[in-house]
Amino acid sequence: MAKRGKKYIERAKFVDKTKRYTIEEAVEILKKMAQEVPRNFDETVDIAFRLGVDPKYPDQQVRGSVVLPHGLGKPIKVMVIASGEKIKEAEEAGADLVGGEELVDQILKGQVDVEQFDVVIATPDMMPKVARLGRILGPRGLMPNPKTGTVTTEVAKAIQEAKKGRVEFRVDKAGNVHMPAGKISFDKEKLIENIKTAINAIVNARPPGAKGQYIRNIALSLTMGPSVKLDVNKTLLQLQEEAA
Repeated sequence: MAKRGKKYIERAKFVDKTKRYTIEEAVEILKKMAQEVPRNFDETVDIAFRLGVDPKYPDQQVRGSVVLPHGLGKPIKVMVIASGEKIKEAEEAGADLVGGEELVDQILKGQVDVEQFDVVIATPDMMPKVARLGRILGPRGLMPNPKTGTVTTEVAKAIQEAKKGRVEFRVDKAGNVHMPAGKISFDKEKLIENIKTAINAIVNARPPGAKGQYIRNIALSLTMGPSVKLDVNKTLLQLQEEAA
């Protein structure tokens, strides 16, 4: 087991590992951690899900995107690979870098640092060209995909959503999904709304092949701190009642 630092141990004292919390209680705990055992930066609040799926089967894949109502608390850099009038549309919508086939070539030659970007959007007609970038964009989670809304003819809308705080999610090989939900400096109400929106997105992304209990665990954590586990049944019931 990795040795824990002093601040991590201090923060762990705020959490009862035998208890499962409501969203509101968990956010309160994270706020106390950040206030009483502070770090020297604005930490991200992360959500981790353990799902009852086996991703090796195509009908149990969980993938999608969600626009968080209060964003992520950081500027989002967007690259767009398009052609024709869509290039101008992307520029007018505020994309940070726009280009066509020449941009694909620049990326392949290492002339563009893709790690500077958070989202890559492409128009459908450019995907045969963009496919050449799979080994570069894929490992970084930047490969455009229709399921996440990053392959689209509605370029301006996609850019606006990305800038607002659209989060892409995908189940890993172990059946887990991780996503950010904002910064700990956010007001409590804004954090809670972001978290609820993220959980609803995972609920709605349930694949047809999922059997039995779909969401098995949900935990919230700060960038540098212990996790706070939610009561899954109470959380899902609360969201259902609020949606009714």
